[in-house]
Amino acid sequence: MAYAVKECFLTLQGEGVQSGSRAVFLRFAGCNLWSGREGDRASAQCNFCDTDFVGTDGEGGGKFADAEALADRVVSIWGEGEGRRLVVITGGEPMLQLDPALVEALHVRGFRVAVESNGTLPAVEGIDWLCVSPKAGTDVVQRSGDELKLVWPQDGIDPAALEQWDFANFLIQPMDCERCEEAMQAAIELVMERPRWRLSLQTHKLIGLP
Repeated sequence: MAYAVKECFLTLQGEGVQSGSRAVFLRFAGCNLWSGREGDRASAQCNFCDTDFVGTDGEGGGKFADAEALADRVVSIWGEGEGRRLVVITGGEPMLQLDPALVEALHVRGFRVAVESNGTLPAVEGIDWLCVSPKAGTDVVQRSGDELKLVWPQDGIDPAALEQWDFANFLIQPMDCERCEEAMQAAIELVMERPRWRLSLQTHKLIGLP
């Protein structure tokens, strides 16, 4: 299988339980919640998206003929050292392209495979860490994993209902928008009201990392 990658680069994981970890970020091109219309990057299902997942022209991006070639690119970006190798596969929506062959190729090279998904497609087997970030108005079929990350506030999502899903960690992340202070306050209030949730900040943006 060939893969279309928007970008692939070395950074620190800035969100969630693994925040602060050195990681290769592998961002696949394409998203199933994107309308695809010129000048309209996101559909009404995900109109707060802050990520460029269109095309293959980003840093380290391109088209890769097979899993071996893409896994080798991840190794080259990680550099020297084999301890605690971590690749974070995201998008767009990574489940449009991620397959067992790529997961296995990364495992063979010593990587733990973390994935960030919108949950509208089932996860492939073999993932080491699965983060699902549900979007209002979508049919989330992947209701289990390691981390549920809810961008807040979102009309049409009930956090109490999400607590019935099978996740080890429940995180609230303030929406990155023009009214960011209000979003932060709303996220804090939700955590104070529902202690199963924890506040997650986009620390990579706070410290100036991509």
